[in-house]
Amino acid sequence: MSDNRKTFEERLAMVEQIATHLESGQLGLEEAIHQFETGMKCLGELEKELGDARQRLTMIRTDAAGNVSEVQVTESERGVEEVEDLPF
Repeated sequence: MSDNRKTFEERLAMVEQIATHLESGQLGLEEAIHQFETGMKCLGELEKELGDARQRLTMIRTDAAGNVSEVQVTESERGVEEVEDLPF
């Protein structure tokens, strides 16, 4: 199974396994660099997926008084209003 078809949880486990291998000190320099690059790429993809999921589930709204609130996005609202960048 390619990395693109693995679940979020499977890819997270792969990153954890890479970290364990790197921390063991048993890898040669080239293999350690390769594993590090692979792990960082996977982490970036996981972070993007988490961000996308947060945006799908939460919108930030500001009322006329300037009060900010987070609300769940319903299917009918998705894409209607612009979603602001979330602070997490």
